[in-house]
Amino acid sequence: MAAHPELVGWYEPNALWLYADPARRYDEFDENDATERVRRYIRKRFLRFQQRNGGRIVLEKSPQNILRIPYVRAIFPEATYLYIVRSPFSFISSVEYKWQRTVTANGIIRRLQDTPPSQLHHWVRRFMSQQFSKRILRKKYLSIWGPRYKGVYDDLASGDLMRVIAKQWSECSRQAEEALARFGAGAVLRMRYEDFVENPILHLDAICAHCGLELTDEMVQAARDMVKTDRQTKWRRFDPETLGRLLPLMRDEMERHGYEVPPEITEATRDTALQG
Repeated sequence: MAAHPELVGWYEPNALWLYADPARRYDEFDENDATERVRRYIRKRFLRFQQRNGGRIVLEKSPQNILRIPYVRAIFPEATYLYIVRSPFSFISSVEYKWQRTVTANGIIRRLQDTPPSQLHHWVRRFMSQQFSKRILRKKYLSIWGPRYKGVYDDLASGDLMRVIAKQWSECSRQAEEALARFGAGAVLRMRYEDFVENPILHLDAICAHCGLELTDEMVQAARDMVKTDRQTKWRRFDPETLGRLLPLMRDEMERHGYEVPPEITEATRDTALQG
């Protein structure tokens, strides 16, 4: 999308979105958090970014915003929304890798630029904790990554990261559906990641129509260069039984989005039940 000449992508300024309460231990914010002070500051920072980039429309995709849709909507009621859901098994595989990665040097610079000066100490404390955990204690996983639903730290204390990742998918889906149900008809374009990957040009055209834009040759070329079809089955690196025990956490949301349980996972859960 950012290949469109009228758009500019802002890479996940999560610290800015936390302006309402940077010390909060979860990412769930609602319209009550969008006070006049918060709205004015965040809009000012977005305007500044927009002006630095020739007045182009800002494209923003912070993953944590899935837990604060009412908050974002209260700050930017004029925004256009695209909601993309992905298979939970592909999500688990992708996110399990992300839990292992510390922030890069470029990521540090980017976060410092996006963090409100009065809140730098919150981000520095979190960053130092991550670095200590990975580089000194040599732990495999970060202490926290991604959308923090209420209770995530209690779940992490159990030591079962796979269940936490499964809940990140299911809880984010559940809360997003509740929030998006309050939007008017046609206000949100919904899409499954798997459908997009199968025919990215067709879906890009639909996205552009939703946003009031024209599909450009640059976007078509970007899709051809960037969209990969080999990421759909990487979840098979996990044992089917491991994924099968996560089904109770995800089944309701899977049914909502039309995702079926892969045969090998169904078979593994059946075998486990018989053995039990």
